[in-house]
Amino acid sequence: MEQSPLLQTNRDNFIEENKGFIYNIACSICKRKLDWKNDDELSIALISFNNACDSYDEGKGAFPSYAKVLIKNSLIDFFRRSQHIPYLIFDKEDENFDYVDYKSSMVEFNKYQENLQRAYEISVFSKELAEYRLSMEDLVKSSPSHADTRNVLLNAAFVCSKEKAIINYIRVRKTLPIKEMILLTGHNRKFFDKWRRYLLVLILILSSSNYPYIKSYLNIKVGESHD
Repeated sequence: MEQSPLLQTNRDNFIEENKGFIYNIACSICKRKLDWKNDDELSIALISFNNACDSYDEGKGAFPSYAKVLIKNSLIDFFRRSQHIPYLIFDKEDENFDYVDYKSSMVEFNKYQENLQRAYEISVFSKELAEYRLSMEDLVKSSPSHADTRNVLLNAAFVCSKEKAIINYIRVRKTLPIKEMILLTGHNRKFFDKWRRYLLVLILILSSSNYPYIKSYLNIKVGESHD
C-alpha cells in the first residue's frame, strides 16, 4: 500500500489490489479466518476501506493506518449492534482483554495521531538537547522531588523564557547567562548552579512553540501563575 488512494485513477483497481490488506485487518479484528462469500465482516471492512478512500487527506497521516482505524471501528460497531454485548479484543502482548466501545471511527485515530505527534516532538527535542550536551534523561535525573521546588523553578524559567536577550545568549553559547538571570529573578548563584540543567531544559521548552505535547506532559500551562 505504498501509493495514496488520492493518486488512483481507478478506485476499483485500487481496492482490488488491497483486498489482501483488508482481509488481514478484518481477520485480525475478528480473531478468525473469514470467507469473502459468507462473512458480513468482510463486506463491512470493504465498505469501510472505500469510505476511507473518500474521506482521507494527507493531513490525516499514513493512509494504511487511517484505513485500519476505520475498518476496526466499523466492525466494532457492527458487533455491538448485532450482539448487544461489549466487544473484547485480546492483546497478545499484555495478555489482557480490553473493552472497546468507540463513539466514532475518528476517536481512536485522533489518539493515534496524538501519539505520533508526541513521539515526533520528543525526537526533535532530543536532537535539540544534544546540541547542549543534554538529554531527556537529564531532565528526569535533575527534576526536583518536591512540588514547591518545581513551581519555583518553573516560575524562574518562565520569566527567563520571555527575555529575548537571555534566549539569544542561550542559543549562541549553549549555557545560561547566570548574572542576568540572578538580576531578573532575584535567586542567588547557588540556586542556578544547583538547577542549571533542569532550568536550561525548561527554558528551551517554554521559549519554543514546537513542543505543546511536552508542555502538556510536564503540566506546563504558558501564562498561568505557578506561585
